[in-house]
Amino acid sequence: MPEHVTAVVVGAGHAGLAASHFLARRSIDHVVLERGEVANSWRHERWDSLRLLTPNWLTRLPGQSYDGPDPDGYMTGAEVASFIDRFAEPAPVRTGYEVTSLRAGEDGFSINGDLRARAVVIASGACNTPVVPAFAAALPSSITQITPHSYGGPADLPDGGVLVVGASATGVQLAAELHRSGRKVTLSVGEHVRMPRLYRGRDVLWWMDAAGVWDQRHDQIDDLDRARKLSSPQLVGDEKRRTLDLNALTDMGVELVGRWAALRDGRALFSGGLRNLFSLADLKLARLLDTFDAWAGDGGGERPEPTRVPARPRLQLDLTGGEIRTVVWATGFRPEYGWLDLPVVDAKGRLRHDGGVVEGVPGLYALGLPVLRRRKSTFIHGIEDDAREVTDHLAASLLGRST
Repeated sequence: MPEHVTAVVVGAGHAGLAASHFLARRSIDHVVLERGEVANSWRHERWDSLRLLTPNWLTRLPGQSYDGPDPDGYMTGAEVASFIDRFAEPAPVRTGYEVTSLRAGEDGFSINGDLRARAVVIASGACNTPVVPAFAAALPSSITQITPHSYGGPADLPDGGVLVVGASATGVQLAAELHRSGRKVTLSVGEHVRMPRLYRGRDVLWWMDAAGVWDQRHDQIDDLDRARKLSSPQLVGDEKRRTLDLNALTDMGVELVGRWAALRDGRALFSGGLRNLFSLADLKLARLLDTFDAWAGDGGGERPEPTRVPARPRLQLDLTGGEIRTVVWATGFRPEYGWLDLPVVDAKGRLRHDGGVVEGVPGLYALGLPVLRRRKSTFIHGIEDDAREVTDHLAASLLGRST
């Protein structure tokens, strides 16, 4: 006979455990299912040098905050896993349980055919599968291709030049690390979000928090779809709190080229729109800093210099000539929903939901997705408000069914 519980949470990362925290506070019987270990992605799907983008003082979960000796530092992946481990101690987690099927039934949901629940919270993460363009399959066989999920450090790559594709936080961090290892690095730049590490002497994320930018709700954003697709800002959790933007990479010796638009006869073809891309990123940064200055109510601070455009950026690169030995696809991630036997995913593989309430399937919820209910939704410190509100809705729904 199938086991029955009131609610199931899929995923034992920070989002799933936050849901468990609030379900427990409401005395709602539930179980958290995890295919690997608690904080699995922080243990096994991050490169060795990765640190959080957010400073330690901002790292918090419901009822738990950073209490170490370095509040202005940035946690390593192992430290994040340990932090989440501590938060998970009271949670009813079942590790090694991979959800392969979720179906709707007469009174709730069936999970893998052996577990029944009246409500389900999908908290399996937004970065399950790296996004790689279709033409990657046609790259010359001499090129090693790697994604951030399989990259540990420079030693994983063969000797020779590297083409890093994507200029969000991941792309700029890996480009810098590979350049420091002695390799010639070319960075293919698409649309990106530029931020300085410090502004007016404070971490830029202090300003995001204090000025209320992160608290903007999903139903207050004019173009929500675009906001949910924005890449992570060009930041690095650096002990010296250095800015890692395109100017910094240029100063290091990294070559910048445009967005990789096509592959033809073994040649990578890049768009010629770097100037426009840089201008757009600089404009958005200026508007953000204007918001900080308006909140502070004073004359503002020194602004970063505009992004410098290379004098003659290359428009193509021969991948057969030996200059490039490795391509690193830092082109983003997407969730994996192949286990959902429900009509809740759109043609682009995105879950259809309104603030974490999945559309058309009562009792089904989501957490941990970009701008789920607020701009800070995907950050560790941003999960508390989302998890509270989603579980409030879940509890009200259960009460409504029982009356």
